[in-house]
Amino acid sequence: MRAVILAGGKGTRLKPYTTSLPKPLMPINGELPILEIVLKQLKRDGFTRVTLAVSHLAEIIMAFCADGRKWGLAIDYSMEKAPLSTIGPLTLIEDLPEYFLLMNGDILTDLRFNALVEAHVQSGADVTVGTFKRSVKMDFGVIEYADRCICTFQEKPVYHFDVSMGIYVINRKVIDALQKNQPYGFDNLMLDGIKNGMNMRAFPYDGFWLDIGRPDDYDLANEQYESLKDRFL
Repeated sequence: MRAVILAGGKGTRLKPYTTSLPKPLMPINGELPILEIVLKQLKRDGFTRVTLAVSHLAEIIMAFCADGRKWGLAIDYSMEKAPLSTIGPLTLIEDLPEYFLLMNGDILTDLRFNALVEAHVQSGADVTVGTFKRSVKMDFGVIEYADRCICTFQEKPVYHFDVSMGIYVINRKVIDALQKNQPYGFDNLMLDGIKNGMNMRAFPYDGFWLDIGRPDDYDLANEQYESLKDRFL
């Protein structure tokens, strides 16, 4: 049970807070950093080893997490010297297992990570993506027209999308096929995988999920954490 956590982002959407503090160490409700919550959840779900892919303010993350023994985990680090996007950093890790959990370091969720891994193994997929249904409200009246003749109008409609949770299970062979130490994002993986007929499956989840890298989600996490923290830990 191996997990890789992407913890190298600059957290530009949360500036100025992330100017001197890495995004994964942002505290939730003034209590635990989001990364510590994730590490405790991984331990709870049976993971024993975690690799942190770090870059921006890496020394702070490494000082905080150390070797992971305070959480009963074995933690090691992969240093990204130049931006490699979401999937590219995995090409720097030499000893990936046959399949592994990959996730962003700024996710607050009550998903059981071992359930995602089990679904991946049972399906025989190459890549499994945790998905969550998000609603997006438009703050404008939306008009559709043809030849400048207005056909439909909706006042501030709400659209529903299935979005990536930033939590995946990936087979090592997928990473072995990539060029080493080159930028390659999750978007590239999805588009190339669809084009090449890769076996990629969705894992829909309807529990709690927030991407605290988004200012609105970070504020919401701070508001709701106290009443929901038993669901996370």
